[in-house]
Amino acid sequence: MTVQPGRRERKKAATRQKIADTATRLFQERGYDAVGIRDVAAEADVAVTTLFSHFASKEALVFELDEDFEQRLVRAVTDRAPQEPLIPALRREIHALVRHCTADGAAPIWRMIDASPALRQYEASMRLRHAESLAKAIAADSDSDRTSGPNPPRTATTCRTIARFAIDAFSLAREEPDPQAAVDEIFVMIEAAWEAGPRRH
Repeated sequence: MTVQPGRRERKKAATRQKIADTATRLFQERGYDAVGIRDVAAEADVAVTTLFSHFASKEALVFELDEDFEQRLVRAVTDRAPQEPLIPALRREIHALVRHCTADGAAPIWRMIDASPALRQYEASMRLRHAESLAKAIAADSDSDRTSGPNPPRTATTCRTIARFAIDAFSLAREEPDPQAAVDEIFVMIEAAWEAGPRRH
């Protein structure tokens, strides 16, 4: 049974969303570099300390779904059906993330990110963090009876490589004319790499 969030949690989520929406609007209206943290706080009618309790930096305002994406990738591994293979589950989640990030209205955000060295650096560090979290989930899953069965689990290097490939699949696919087809093409190679990956002895 799904537990509904309490009033306090709903209020916090609403405040966070209000701050993120305000920041996105200001960045698009004035340009990312022309907007400061205080501008966002004032426009959202919150204290600067409140803003920082939700977002650690100005860059984090642009990537408001950072933690959600990371958790979704991990859950694609940990929460999949008992008999579902790993790679198809990852492919399904990457498809969903790409759909979200290529939806109508997303293009101006990505143009802003591409034009800002600070945002590009933040995105790169975010991808590495997501890949590390995903690699840990894959390694733990590979160690489980569900995946390894009578075979030894995959090596740590194989798990980290597949995680990096999956994260890069998202970044590459969203830039292609047909992002969903690109995800499928990339995952053919990821599947082959996973099957060919060495196991621990």
